[in-house]
Formats: sequence, C-alpha cells, structure tokens
Amino acid sequence: MKFIADLHLHSRFSMATSKELTCENLHRWSALKGIDVVGTGDFAHTEWLAELKDRLQPTGEGLYCLRSTLRPPVEASLPRLCVRDVNFMLTVEISLI
Repeated sequence: MKFIADLHLHSRFSMATSKELTCENLHRWSALKGIDVVGTGDFAHTEWLAELKDRLQPTGEGLYCLRSTLRPPVEASLPRLCVRDVNFMLTVEISLI
C-alpha cells in the first residue's frame, strides 16, 4: 500500500510554531497537498492530547480522522478535487537535549 505522509510535525503548543495548528487546519492543508497520513506531533502534551481526543475519531486501523461533525466546514473550504480522507497518526519527537 502506497501513501503520502508527513510525520514530522509539532503541535501549536511547541515553541516557534503556528497557533493555527489545529486538527481542522491539519486536515485542510493535508488535503490540499495530497497528504494521506499526517502526524499529530507532541501527542503527549496534556492540552494537545485533550484536543486530539475531542476532535479526532478512530478509523479502526490504528489511525484517526477528523470527527465527521467537523469535516463539512473544512471540506467546504477546499476545491472539490482536493476533498479526501486524511488520516492522523499519533506522533511525538524524542529529544535528547
């Protein structure tokens, strides 16, 4: 199975990242760029994990997707040809600093 993924992201709770990094925006921009699987980045951060639990639902394959109630406004903002399923993978970066 081939897919396009971006697994090195950070949440908006990391230093020097956009405050616009939301589940909805990750879905939107992944769809626009043709990304099938996007990492959540920093899933162990307490506030971000709570948001992920609130906005994502399991796909049954170990991945997650944006809740069906949140998808319509996101997909309405996309060109028709860009509407696609975007899967989220829980990810975190290991730092040895």
